[in-house]
Amino acid sequence: MKLDLCPVTIGDARVFVDRHHRHHGAPVSGLFAVAVCTKLGIAGVAIVGRPVARAYQDGWTAEVTRLCVIEGPYRNACSMLYGACWRAARSLGYRRLITYTLASESGSSLRGAGWRVVGERRARSWAADSAKDRPRVDKTPPAQRILWEAVT
Repeated sequence: MKLDLCPVTIGDARVFVDRHHRHHGAPVSGLFAVAVCTKLGIAGVAIVGRPVARAYQDGWTAEVTRLCVIEGPYRNACSMLYGACWRAARSLGYRRLITYTLASESGSSLRGAGWRVVGERRARSWAADSAKDRPRVDKTPPAQRILWEAVT
């Protein structure tokens, strides 16, 4: 099935993620979003925002905070979205774009889009690592993650 990039608002991308993502809800906000479409409608979205980790908030780095493609014959949709996110971020002046995958995921779509592995992050609980005066609740079970980047 033929895929094309198409514009999407962050609000519409958030709704798509809430409906279709297999283990996360939509991020609270973002800098921009992009979608892949077929003649039947949106097949997947990516949301890019500021890095979640404070250490990466240097003004030159953005993060793909959510990528979601519905099941179906949408070959290369993820790679297409990751590539489009990097081209858009670079056009806006960002020098680095990062994202995380679960260690159980292959990362083939990121490699296909020219990204590289930067490191591994251990599984950790937001609730356990937070200060007692700011309690948090884990919305998903902690899992080991892989950090990826696209750089200029």
